[in-house]
Amino acid sequence: MIDKINVRVYACAVKDKKVLTLFEEYAGEPLMKFPGGGLEYGEGLIECLHREFDEELNVKIEIVEHFYTQENFLVSRFRENEQLLTIYYIVNITNEEDFIILDPCIEKTEWIPIDRPDNPFPLPVDKVVFDKLKEKYL
Repeated sequence: MIDKINVRVYACAVKDKKVLTLFEEYAGEPLMKFPGGGLEYGEGLIECLHREFDEELNVKIEIVEHFYTQENFLVSRFRENEQLLTIYYIVNITNEEDFIILDPCIEKTEWIPIDRPDNPFPLPVDKVVFDKLKEKYL
């Protein structure tokens, strides 16, 4: 039975037709995902993104635009009682020279080409977003 909702806010940091991705392990599974995370109580969506980039990667961002909000019902892959709602923004990193991985869960980061023929994302909404990035940037 679904008795919780988990609001997730993610960013597509795009430069030179590449998008920033994080590689981390979550609940024992390797994940490739966009930077971002869970909205905290009393926090706005934009505040959440600024906090996540600061806590995880030590960088500041500017919000370029809202990009995509999940439209379909989705149960969390990791918690069967949780419904997910994910929101994505296009951002620019403003101080890339300060970029350093601060979160010990993040194994590495990579700028992946948007024009690659496959869609490498394992999570269903990330897959949709990557396809939409291809439409926007190619």
